[in-house]
Amino acid sequence: MDTRDLFARLIKCEAGGEGEDGMKAVATVVMNRVRVPYGEYHTVCQGNLRKVIEQACQFSCYKVTIGGVPNNQNVWVLTPDPVHYQIADWAMNGGIHLGTGSDALWYMNPFMPQCPNFFPPNGNGYWFTRINQHCFYNPMPSYAQT
Repeated sequence: MDTRDLFARLIKCEAGGEGEDGMKAVATVVMNRVRVPYGEYHTVCQGNLRKVIEQACQFSCYKVTIGGVPNNQNVWVLTPDPVHYQIADWAMNGGIHLGTGSDALWYMNPFMPQCPNFFPPNGNGYWFTRINQHCFYNPMPSYAQT
């Protein structure tokens, strides 16, 4: 599977129910990880989209099992629609969702009305905005040391 197809599948799996706005926001975060010039994503992924997608413990949709239970909603099962390829192409060609901007490195669905103030669990991101069901987080200065 080529990287474009994998990215389209990730967009569908991670944000397919969030509408175009939510899918573009998630795609922006993925590409922000490709472009960030410091920290863990820069060190581990070296500006490579495929490495960002395949980095361990980052996207639940890239896992076939979660906690020993089969994950039936994953990139290997879902087939992207044309809109998912359009958003993947848009993001890979420099598109940035203005609501998340070029800094957001994380998103999560808290399954509750309020977003936690900090994410991921190591506290390197602070809450920036919410778009549909996802909360988006910008890096704290401590992220540069990861």
